[in-house]
Amino acid sequence: MRAAQVLRLDGPDGLEVGEVDEPTPRDGQVVIDVEAAGVTFPDLLMTRGEYQMKPTPPFVPGSQVAGVVRSAPDGSGLRAGDRVAALCGLGGFAEVATAGPDATFPLPDAVSFAAGAVLPVNYLTAEFAFERRGRLQPGETVLVHGAAGGVGTASIQVAKAMGARVIAVTSTDAKADVARRLGADDVVPADGFKDVARELTGGKGVDVVLDPVGGDRFTDSLRSLATEGRLLVVGFAGGEIPTVKVNRLLLANTSVVGVAWGEYAFSHPGYLQEQWARLAPHLASGAVDPLVGGSYPLAETAAAVGELAARRATGTLVVEPRR
Repeated sequence: MRAAQVLRLDGPDGLEVGEVDEPTPRDGQVVIDVEAAGVTFPDLLMTRGEYQMKPTPPFVPGSQVAGVVRSAPDGSGLRAGDRVAALCGLGGFAEVATAGPDATFPLPDAVSFAAGAVLPVNYLTAEFAFERRGRLQPGETVLVHGAAGGVGTASIQVAKAMGARVIAVTSTDAKADVARRLGADDVVPADGFKDVARELTGGKGVDVVLDPVGGDRFTDSLRSLATEGRLLVVGFAGGEIPTVKVNRLLLANTSVVGVAWGEYAFSHPGYLQEQWARLAPHLASGAVDPLVGGSYPLAETAAAVGELAARRATGTLVVEPRR
């Protein structure tokens, strides 16, 4: 089969497309003919050897796919020919991938393969962040950093589906337009976001900040919180890992909360399926309608990952291995 492999740990340029053996499924795994694979920030980090999971080259990255089941174990509830989305961990940028039944989800006919391929990582991360870690309640106000990126776009839609007001933070007018199209109630520029968020909430501050960026915005994110507000730390796309002066938490009874979705989900059997069951009604209603930021043939996988490195991508990009 054809696949995009990391041959050298020097970023997207280390990705090359060629022929490799099809994956051999372990006992109990689902085999999927891949129609689309979503590109995530961890994929970029793995091409540099900077992610916590450090496979040795050559390896095929790609953690989330959508496609058609080729084979599935008895008792899994899956059958050959089923449309699915799945978390495969590695191996998604290929014509065939494998995944565990617990990490393989039914994909409604109304959802395209491209849209399905961007659902598992970012949307389940957002659902975990708000539902379990942030304890988001209907009527609360959420501020979303990086609102036009993969996690950000998912977070806008998931927060809105949960009944929240959403303030989106973006860096350009084009990204602001994306956030508005996705349903953000207000869009503010990254420069000076704290003061604008305070104004928009009548001086109260926001109840929840979702931050996949980190860096120098962190302190102002804390300052933008209302009493008993929660700052959800999802990642550090900005590069710098910030520090917390804990007196700020004490003064306003605020919290900084880690959001390590993968660590939690894969250590709690059945949790991924619980998440998908909560997400499914929002998919059916259209409240969750994933933004595919662009589609690339397999031969241009390096270019797709390079868009993340250059921070030009909006929504989530996908690679289509059969193109």
